[in-house]
Amino acid sequence: MIIQKTREEIELMRESALIVSKTLGMIAGEIKPGVTTLYLDKLAEEFIRDHGAEPSFLGLYGFPNSLCMSPNAQVVHGIPNNKPLESGDVISVDCGAFKNGYHGDHAYSFEIGEVALKLRNYSSDQRITLCGNTRIQIRKSRRRCGQRYSKIYRSTWLWCGS
Repeated sequence: MIIQKTREEIELMRESALIVSKTLGMIAGEIKPGVTTLYLDKLAEEFIRDHGAEPSFLGLYGFPNSLCMSPNAQVVHGIPNNKPLESGDVISVDCGAFKNGYHGDHAYSFEIGEVALKLRNYSSDQRITLCGNTRIQIRKSRRRCGQRYSKIYRSTWLWCGS
């Protein structure tokens, strides 16, 4: 069921999304070799709170941080740690902020220093692999449960590409 939002509600949603965008912009200026993901997480949490919001991911299902940070081959929803980033790394940063009853949520992948040309396409390759795995899981679940999956499959196909 789709619940239609008012213009006021959409504006409140936009506020949350803008906080996330600004947080990712601030983080972009701090990402460099030698910096830890835990340090970036602390900066993001302070930035989100300074803008009147709460980090969406902090405490969600026991998640211990404000950002999900996945360097290189780590798939998604990585937990920030004290390992320094290195030149050549590619890191995915997922950020969420809750304000006025609505969540904003964006993710972006950043290159750190000089990244090999073949790695620049890694995110696209990773996305295709994940989509393929999603389709396989949908098929397996249908066989087990006997449920229709055409709508879900079609939506993942549209997102992943044909």
